[in-house]
Amino acid sequence: MSDQKREYSIYEAVPQFGRLRDDVLYNDVWKQPELSPRDRSLVTCAVLAALGRNEELKHHCGVAVKNGVSADELRGMVVQLAFYAGWPAGVNAAKAAMPVFEAADNVSQEP
Repeated sequence: MSDQKREYSIYEAVPQFGRLRDDVLYNDVWKQPELSPRDRSLVTCAVLAALGRNEELKHHCGVAVKNGVSADELRGMVVQLAFYAGWPAGVNAAKAAMPVFEAADNVSQEP
């Protein structure tokens, strides 16, 4: 038996959050036809970065890659963001996206 405790998620603590996330956000907002999932992910990352929501940004950077956003496009978003939302916001966004950057750089350096 493991001594580690399972993390109690916010969606267990506040079940309504999970229902709204699933029913409204994922099954309605993310499926609107005006933006592709790729573009919606890039917009989501930019907004989260501008607002300093770094924990959520880390997650959404991974989602963005799965939706077709490249690491270079995320790098471009970080630079653009730094000038419109402030340098610290850009730096924090880059820190949040580091796992994506590291994974992309490791893949590009393999023979």
